[in-house]
Amino acid sequence: MARTGAGVVLAVVLLACALGVRADGSDHKYKEGDHVPLYANKVGPFHNPSETYRYYDLPFCAPEHPKDKKEALGEVLNGDRLVDAPYELNFMEDKNSKVLCQKTLSKEEVAKLRDAVAKDYYFQMYYDDLPLWGFLGKLDKNREQGDTKYLLFKHIHFDIMYNDNRVIEINVQTDPSVAVDITEDKEVPIEFSYSVTWKKTDIPFEKRMEKYSKSSSMPQHLEIHWFSIINSCVTVLLLTGFLATILMRVLKNDFIKYSHEDESLEDQEETGWKYIHGDVFRFPKQKSLFAAIIGSGTQLLALAIFIFLLALVGVFYPYNRGALFTALVVIYALTSGIAGYTATSFYLQLEGTNWVRNLILTGCLFCGPLFLTFCFLNTVAIAYSATAALPFGTIIVIILIWALVTSPLLVLGGIAGKNSDTEFQAPCRTTKYPREIPQLPWYRSTIPQMAMAGFLPFSAIYIELYYIFASIWGHKIYTIYSILFIVFIILIIVTAFVTVALTYFQLAVEDHEWWWRSVLCGGSTGIFIFFYCIYYYHARSDMSGFMQTSFFFGYMTCVCYGFFLMLGTVGFRASLFFVRHIYRSIKCE
Repeated sequence: MARTGAGVVLAVVLLACALGVRADGSDHKYKEGDHVPLYANKVGPFHNPSETYRYYDLPFCAPEHPKDKKEALGEVLNGDRLVDAPYELNFMEDKNSKVLCQKTLSKEEVAKLRDAVAKDYYFQMYYDDLPLWGFLGKLDKNREQGDTKYLLFKHIHFDIMYNDNRVIEINVQTDPSVAVDITEDKEVPIEFSYSVTWKKTDIPFEKRMEKYSKSSSMPQHLEIHWFSIINSCVTVLLLTGFLATILMRVLKNDFIKYSHEDESLEDQEETGWKYIHGDVFRFPKQKSLFAAIIGSGTQLLALAIFIFLLALVGVFYPYNRGALFTALVVIYALTSGIAGYTATSFYLQLEGTNWVRNLILTGCLFCGPLFLTFCFLNTVAIAYSATAALPFGTIIVIILIWALVTSPLLVLGGIAGKNSDTEFQAPCRTTKYPREIPQLPWYRSTIPQMAMAGFLPFSAIYIELYYIFASIWGHKIYTIYSILFIVFIILIIVTAFVTVALTYFQLAVEDHEWWWRSVLCGGSTGIFIFFYCIYYYHARSDMSGFMQTSFFFGYMTCVCYGFFLMLGTVGFRASLFFVRHIYRSIKCE
């Protein structure tokens, strides 16, 4: 218990970092001439957001003793590696053109910079926690002569705005007219310089981050988001109307028919969902795996809800470095008890005997594939010397969180589930021998049913998916979490309704093996999202290279798998509620 308590304290401390509690305690107030912290972060190809490298991996001017900034867990997971930048941008001190350094680039350094310019490398820095970007150079293509020049920018201009004693905004400009030609393989003497201009503004300090979120809330973008909401709402209304008018009418007729069955002829052929009441609550095969899926899916649903709550209260404001990653790691660890309790209690309801093995399976069901994916991708990042490669210390922290928080809470949840002594509530008794399932048309098999089940929920979210992908795998900013939360709720509702409808149609043709089918149909939206990943990579993005491709498909496969578990759980829970309801409404022998 002491170990678990220490782990929870560690998790809470990390979550506090995610909520924006800074260890340095800076109040961002300065006097004229004060030093304002400027950190160089990373460089990398513009179209490959995961392929980033340390700033000084390229032959830039560097301070004599550059110091790395201490970073939180989420910042490291995000690939941030902040280090002192060589520029001196003291508060309210203008500089016309100050020489940063003079150096002669070797042939190897010229080749490295030329390759960076060819791949549209950009740099990212942070000035008083404000992000700034710029390109290293540009390609000058001469169409008449058919040749291409590689130009490296050697002068940077910083345009900084301030209000009273605070920094409000910073922009970077590069001057192509003073670029140096690095096309040929030869030594190039170069003089790096920079200039600074300070301007006063009326924007208050509290609103300085709004600049970065305006792009996602511009009128033309909001119209698309609201169109997505309307499209999703129409889908829900049509689906609800279908269930209300068709499904409920059929159920009503079924109830009337089955309530008068004693008046019918004794030799009448038995058909319909009522006549499989002795099999419909027969426990599924592979009950340990089934219970583990329900436990993991419930945990992921709780994780999503908590993340949305933090987003709605403004925790994940633009460039709150690593906040989302820290919150994901910590909340997943703290909610592992939900998975343990749900899986174990449900497994025992299904008359399972080895609850310890089921608990281990639950703990490994999502974490296992995610860990293997991480090991592979981290190895790739190490081979590329990219910032996405996690330091040894960060890996130790994650292992400690797993050992001191995730695993103990999972076990405690499992013990609580074992002691809950809840029985499976089945309105009808299960017969000793299963009823034979009649031969059904091909479109009533599992795969066509999954295709039908996944299409409608996916159609309700696909418009919003583009903006999310452009934010995660691009340089756009997504801040309209309220709309995203509405879309998420619609996704849950549509998934539940579609799975219930397909479960009824399955039972109506006397197919009583609905347990696994409801999970597969509910989770099939995750498969549709994976197909969208393939479409987005090839048609909507310019990503390339083995590392970026590996990171994109590796982590998106884990995300789609998580959606499969979460929505599969939603589909099963909705179907179980529905099946219990209809069989309570009739008299079962």
